Amino acid sequence: MAVNPNVEGRVYPTTKPYVVSRAKIAEFAAAVGARDAAHTDVVVARARGYADAIAPPTFAVIVAQQGWAGVMADEEVGIDYSRLVHGAEEVVHYRPLVAGDEVTAHTRIERASNIGDNSMITLVTELKVGTEAVTRTMSVIVIRGSEA
Repeated sequence: MAVNPNVEGRVYPTTKPYVVSRAKIAEFAAAVGARDAAHTDVVVARARGYADAIAPPTFAVIVAQQGWAGVMADEEVGIDYSRLVHGAEEVVHYRPLVAGDEVTAHTRIERASNIGDNSMITLVTELKVGTEAVTRTMSVIVIRGSEA
């Protein structure tokens, strides 16, 4: 089943706030091998000018994925999750996520197209703390065509 190209430009509801905690930052840092002391030591983070512990850069994807959930559940888009392959990811940070941030995700379908037997969807997600944009992600998702 091909992706519906008419969903291009569709915007999804803002997610509920995700509260970034010191514990989640420390768990994520340990899982990805991020050893910068500013991820776990508030004194170090504050000495660098941050209000609290800072999250590793890829932590933002946790929140972005909450925004993508609406796209994945939208039957009009036509995503066959069993055939989904991650094509590309771009993350632009305006500032690090910091413990105590309450982050929301705002996702839109930038592009939806069918190329041969495959489909591609580009999702753009803005992460915000209040009205402040803190991170922008761009994700390309490929849905492989059916096997011949």
